[in-house]
Amino acid sequence: MTTLDSNAALIIIDMQKGMLSPQLGRRNNLGAELRIGQLLSGWRASNRPVVHVRHISRAPGSVFWPGQAGCEFQEALAPLAHEHVQEKNVPDAFAATGLERWLRVRGIRQLVMVGVITNNSLEATARSGGNLGFDVIVPPDTTYTYDQADLNGRVWPAEDVHALSLSNLAMDYARVIEASDLLKAI
Repeated sequence: MTTLDSNAALIIIDMQKGMLSPQLGRRNNLGAELRIGQLLSGWRASNRPVVHVRHISRAPGSVFWPGQAGCEFQEALAPLAHEHVQEKNVPDAFAATGLERWLRVRGIRQLVMVGVITNNSLEATARSGGNLGFDVIVPPDTTYTYDQADLNGRVWPAEDVHALSLSNLAMDYARVIEASDLLKAI
């Protein structure tokens, strides 16, 4: 059975309106937002800390370019006034931000990471969290990715990219545990 620390933090990564842009292509795991919302409700009901990570792009034309709608949080997953918001400019939410310090000052050692993109910001942040000594948990049903072309031009289905990214994380960086098991542990 999965156990959660009483102060385990839910880290919601890049759940912004820009992720809904058709320009990003076909994605997997269409129920991810629903499961993220269920975890968010459980975290709030148990008074555990929630961190909302927002990507602020430095690249004009990005779905996360400042000042446009894509940069805003999706309404159903928007932070409450007392929840921490961490902005970042690169995929890793620990790189050049105060996230590690914010967690350590509060004695938080267990992190449940959800959001997007599985093989980009979620994986980068989970890898750093694991390397920094945090107990990182990634529910596979709370993240998604898009079809992706490799360097030879072959397009890999989002389901395969997602599965490989989670397998990479499970090797050394994080535990991969379904959201339903985490909800039972709250």
